Amino acid sequence: MPHTKSAKKRMRQYEKRRRYNRAYKKSIKEAIKAFLTAKKSGDAPATAEAFKKAVKRLDMAAARRVIHPNKANRKKSQLAIKFAQASAAGSGSTPQA
Repeated sequence: MPHTKSAKKRMRQYEKRRRYNRAYKKSIKEAIKAFLTAKKSGDAPATAEAFKKAVKRLDMAAARRVIHPNKANRKKSQLAIKFAQASAAGSGSTPQA
């Protein structure tokens, strides 16, 4: 445990940031899971809406530096590939390799 006043304050700040970051990361994971669930169900409008929500959460987290911007871009790219596959499968055409 901290002894000095400044160390106690720093510990409070760390804890506050940790809670904020964990909550934000959890919301990202929930949005991505909702997208994957909607994709699996085959509901195109729900999949599109969940994709938009997940991308927005990733962008906001990257802007606030909760996650690294490159990680957000990588996740968005992975989701976009899955979204394109789902929309191609839904339209009846064969997906491109």
